[in-house]
Amino acid sequence: MTTASFSGSNGAAKTVLVTGVSKGLGRALALELSKRGHTVIGCSRAQEKLNSLQSELAAPDRHLLLNVDVRSNSSVEELARLVMEKKVVPDIIGTINKNNRIWEVPAEEFDTVIDTNVKGVANVMRHFIPLMIPKRQGIIVNMSSGWGRSGAALVAPYCASKWAIEGLSKAVAKEMPDGFAVVALSPGVINTEMLQSCFGSSASGYQTPEAWSFKAATMILNLTAADNGASLTV
Repeated sequence: MTTASFSGSNGAAKTVLVTGVSKGLGRALALELSKRGHTVIGCSRAQEKLNSLQSELAAPDRHLLLNVDVRSNSSVEELARLVMEKKVVPDIIGTINKNNRIWEVPAEEFDTVIDTNVKGVANVMRHFIPLMIPKRQGIIVNMSSGWGRSGAALVAPYCASKWAIEGLSKAVAKEMPDGFAVVALSPGVINTEMLQSCFGSSASGYQTPEAWSFKAATMILNLTAADNGASLTV
């Protein structure tokens, strides 16, 4: 998940770009943000789920949901062009491999995890940071993981991708002008499809995406330039 927010002063309505918005944490966060009166620019590869989400968002006509593959630089570039045309400016991403030892993970599966979790984040930053800079302020939140700061057996590709997000976020934070923050945010342990694939039935003992989104939205909306380069946890 990668999020970038573009806003005026604290407390004002904000426009937030959420990638991977059709399910899991991205969907829950979009619903929570819309409920609070903020504008969501969302993207996903699942058009039917986007249509469903659009109808569930508070004030549906205020939001922009588009079919975009963040793994594709040209697809993200087109999203940025459309956003610029509509004069609204954006943020979230996440995938995991099937549980397996690294030598048993097919090359194409490894590529999917890296292309989505790392290249997808880079594509979004590449095309949206230039839109943010003229505003002289903005927050970029790249979704990390506790496994991006430690590690776990059988999910090495996912761990590698989230370690990359930690490093990428810290490096880009050093490139940004004053007034901006780039943050790596670990969501904590949430009962999502991803967790169920790792933990099985015991995943049900953890908080839901909906419960998480209330805390996460509050935290994200209150980030400031002072948080630049931080690794945070909801």
